[in-house]
Amino acid sequence: MKNANSPFLSLVPTNWMVPVLFALSALSMSSINHAATDFTNKDWQVVCDNTRTCRLAGYQAENNSDFPVSVLLVRRAGSDAEVIGKVKLGGAKEGAAKSLMQLGNRHRISLFINGQDLGETKPFSNTSGDADLTKTQVNALVEALTKSSKIELVVRNSRWRLSDKGATAVMLKADEVQGRTGTPSAFVSASGTVKSNSKVLPPSPPPALRLVTPDPKARSNNNASFRMKRSELAAMMKGTMKQADDDCPNLSNDLPWRIVRLNQSKLLAQHNCWNGAYNTGDGMWVLNDTAPYDPTLVTVSATSYKDGKISAVQKGRGIGDCLSQTDWVWSGKKFVKSHESTTGLCRMIESGGAWQLPTYVTEVKVISANTN
Repeated sequence: MKNANSPFLSLVPTNWMVPVLFALSALSMSSINHAATDFTNKDWQVVCDNTRTCRLAGYQAENNSDFPVSVLLVRRAGSDAEVIGKVKLGGAKEGAAKSLMQLGNRHRISLFINGQDLGETKPFSNTSGDADLTKTQVNALVEALTKSSKIELVVRNSRWRLSDKGATAVMLKADEVQGRTGTPSAFVSASGTVKSNSKVLPPSPPPALRLVTPDPKARSNNNASFRMKRSELAAMMKGTMKQADDDCPNLSNDLPWRIVRLNQSKLLAQHNCWNGAYNTGDGMWVLNDTAPYDPTLVTVSATSYKDGKISAVQKGRGIGDCLSQTDWVWSGKKFVKSHESTTGLCRMIESGGAWQLPTYVTEVKVISANTN
């Protein structure tokens, strides 16, 4: 590729350029385009992905940021699925969090419900930054969350208060998504006739995708270089958007384009689209290397590209305690969405967010272009 001062863009087939950007996009945290659930009520949130696995995350009351805490309850689909629980103590009270990490297995987190000691959690993991709840603790916690309860996580003389506000609402939503309403396995017991667990919906298999890694030695079909003026390329890409001035206001500026070969006939074109207070987004287009170019827009909020995978990551706010992420993989013909998730509510748990709460998951098999 010629330098950024040149008015022309070129791609010689023997060159392989893999730009990796680590900026942050500004996709909406509530952007859900799949048959999934993302529902928040007060201090609790439930996110169910396309396989019907539901993850419920609860936090401290919003006005209690000195002692941030989060509990995650995970229940897969199916009549025999158990609930597992994890707890994570936040870092806003920095001294307490650091002390906990240093204590490791010598001291564990204790769960208290309405003053009753439910025992210690399993060992705190320095790697994941959380501790698993015991089965007894999970059962007691689920029951306590269906009514007004005082729930505390305790380490020596420090107490983190978990809010129960909104828990029942998100539990009811999880029961609905998984077809458990009125069954024995429901989070919230129903009055009247109880249905059989056989009515519970089964897991839905995740889509199977192929990631075809681009061949760094690929040659164009006509063995020619791709050459186009930056202004022409911008004008062509503008036609892929209904509101280009809003979606990609930086499309025609002097920032360089990046062109990567995907296979013998397809290219990936990348250009900065917008910059926000703490996020930024790049446009990604797939096009033919000869006329008709027929460009197709993948996203205007990309933050990185590497080896056939595009990612878009965003901060929910400037301090970065909550994120959202969307990924696309190259199938050999086009980019296909492979992942979508958030990290939960912005509650000061830790930098990068408390949990991984996917709304869309797939099984991706990586295939070399040489064997495709």
